[in-house]
Amino acid sequence: MTHPEINLPIGYQPATDLLSGRVILITGAGQGLGRVAALAFARCGATVILHGRNVRKLEAVYDQIEAEGLLQPAILPLDFAKTTQAELDGFAQSIQSTMRQLDGIFHGASHFVSPMPMELHDLEMWMLHAKVNLAVPAALTRACLPMLKRSDDASVVFLTETHALQPKAYWGPFAVVKSALTALTAILADEFGTAADPRFNLCLPGPVASPMRAQSHPGEVSSALAPPESLAANFLYLIGPDSAGVTGRLLNCQGHHAAN
Repeated sequence: MTHPEINLPIGYQPATDLLSGRVILITGAGQGLGRVAALAFARCGATVILHGRNVRKLEAVYDQIEAEGLLQPAILPLDFAKTTQAELDGFAQSIQSTMRQLDGIFHGASHFVSPMPMELHDLEMWMLHAKVNLAVPAALTRACLPMLKRSDDASVVFLTETHALQPKAYWGPFAVVKSALTALTAILADEFGTAADPRFNLCLPGPVASPMRAQSHPGEVSSALAPPESLAANFLYLIGPDSAGVTGRLLNCQGHHAAN
């Protein structure tokens, strides 16, 4: 299964007030692509909800947003590896009670160890990859649907990965589970297909100098890669009104970067 692929419009420049009046949840906001998204959304006028399991990292992002004089963010820590449905429902209720609205979710949280042969992955490793990278994002989206459906233009973005679309040896459960996001996004987009409903899209970041890339390619020279901040316009396009009506699509951010 593949999504119809789209690219960022040529010369796209998001307006500085693109997300004014919107509340956006970013999972995995403490580092990497989640941090990039959180800062980009806040800089374009959104009130951002910072999720992660490391409160210290979330506080650092919070402090940077405050230091730039942007709208005050919120911090909602939760360990996706250990969470339950009841906790996810409570997480969504916390957003409802404090923010009164939710206009988007950027699913930046992920679990990844390192490339290794398939024969080394036991049931526990499979279950952890499946829970953090697929089941919890799906369940959290479900818990937040009542708020998303009340929004005039709600957008949900799932991050996929190169090896989920082009499987290769040693990428194991991470690639397998990430590939299932293709089906999840397609089903959600098909079920909520009208212009008034939330939209659901995949984003393929491609290789950038992120913490996960350093973990998966330890011998690589990071300075040879694009900085993660180079993806900000792609994230803003998908989460904001400039992509209104776009659903069930794959935004390919790879450009001319080679995938390994």
